[in-house]
Amino acid sequence: QVQLAESGGGLVQAGGSLRLSCVASGRTFSSYSIGWFRQAPGKEREFAAAISWSGGTTHYADSVKGRFTISRDNAKNTVYLQMNSLKPEDTAVYYCAAGLFELFRLYYSDYVRYDRWGQGTQVTVSS
Repeated sequence: QVQLAESGGGLVQAGGSLRLSCVASGRTFSSYSIGWFRQAPGKEREFAAAISWSGGTTHYADSVKGRFTISRDNAKNTVYLQMNSLKPEDTAVYYCAAGLFELFRLYYSDYVRYDRWGQGTQVTVSS
């Protein structure tokens, strides 16, 4: 089984950058698709970015496209989320999630497809 742990959150001013890391335990990490989701207070969880098991395919929510970059290093069992040009509306708890499912191109944003979740890391962007 895969267990996930996020890090890298914090407080940053609008326009700044943060890089989140998601470190996984387990020898089968490279088989999993990985998604980043976020949840702001009083709002539902929403999809931010996802990367296929090989790293060859990535997807982004329209709200973060062009500002966030997801990548993975399977040798280090780590997925990264580079967040640039941060906005106050990016403030949320960010979760990484892992899933084994087919048709990644169709289901990458569907959180029910991901069955392993980290504990989350807080990102706060001040205006």
